Amino acid sequence: MSDPKIGRRALLRGAGGLAALAALPSVAACGTGTSRVSSGANGGSKTVIVRDSGGAYGEALQKAVYTPFTKETGIKVQVVNLQGTQMLAQIKQGRPQFDLINNSMMDHAKFVAQDALEKLDTERIKSLKSAKIPENQITDHAVAHSFYGQCMAYRTDAFGGRKPESWADFWDTKGFKGSRSMCNPDADLPELEFALLADGVPMDKLYPLDVDRAFNVLTRLRSDIKKFWDSGPLPGVLLSRQEVTMATVWDGRLAALQQQGVPVQRQLNGARRQFQGFGIAKGAANADAAYQLMDYSLRPKVAAALAKTYPSNPASAEAYTLLTNEERSKLAGAPEYYDKGFDADINWWIKNEAAITKRWLEWARG
Repeated sequence: MSDPKIGRRALLRGAGGLAALAALPSVAACGTGTSRVSSGANGGSKTVIVRDSGGAYGEALQKAVYTPFTKETGIKVQVVNLQGTQMLAQIKQGRPQFDLINNSMMDHAKFVAQDALEKLDTERIKSLKSAKIPENQITDHAVAHSFYGQCMAYRTDAFGGRKPESWADFWDTKGFKGSRSMCNPDADLPELEFALLADGVPMDKLYPLDVDRAFNVLTRLRSDIKKFWDSGPLPGVLLSRQEVTMATVWDGRLAALQQQGVPVQRQLNGARRQFQGFGIAKGAANADAAYQLMDYSLRPKVAAALAKTYPSNPASAEAYTLLTNEERSKLAGAPEYYDKGFDADINWWIKNEAAITKRWLEWARG
């Protein structure tokens, strides 16, 4: 399975790295639909080229979003799978081979710093009002459509019927015996927030992160961390093999294991949310069609259809009202779970990610 999260992590760390892209040569688009399609004098293009991460996620988008969008509007959707360096190089040269960018809100913020996204006219996104997307996820240049949660997973047969309820329990290797697994920065942001929550910091007081305190707490657990995972499936593999009893995990990763009978469960208390969203490339040739696809994708009915096809959590609060109780119960964005977690402060992370990653790598090596 391809992960939209991995696409985000594979971009570049920090605004400094992005700035260097201005000098990069042109990079040809990979994937399909690389030819430019003029929007014409009236902006009425019949094609839109969208960047997404492909894989199982891309297949779900094709089924739940792109195909029905084309059927309704007559606008063909072509897909390219590009890394951030490729996209920025093309935009810098004024010839982006794509129009709509499906990426993390953090990466969109990095693109804004490089003047790589069009400023949005939200009046052209008619579904915004009905979707009830959190206000802090609607920016001048991007709008969130979904999020993924990073949370705790554990084996239900490991603790004599007891269930870990908090990150403090994750750190309690005497009360909840067994090895742990946490993520490597190649997979996602270092998990400093979880360490601070384990040490008693209230969820609404996390930022700005107390970095020294977080690393001190991480050090208390270091000898019990069997492996740092660098891909979405790995925590599930470690849990399935009983190599660890608890791991941090992307919340949508457990469903397949549970269907296979593996005794694993998630704990969403203190889950970290990171949103994915849409932005329009600076100089996009098919901007009008990009607006139409964005508007269509954000409709609650469409967001709900995608959630039934792929384990992502709609940003639209209204979308959850269109799902059954069983369907909602699988999603970290459901009303009964949402307030258990927190939003990653992407502005703090953009400023500090490079330094934190360097320190994390030194810490992990011991």
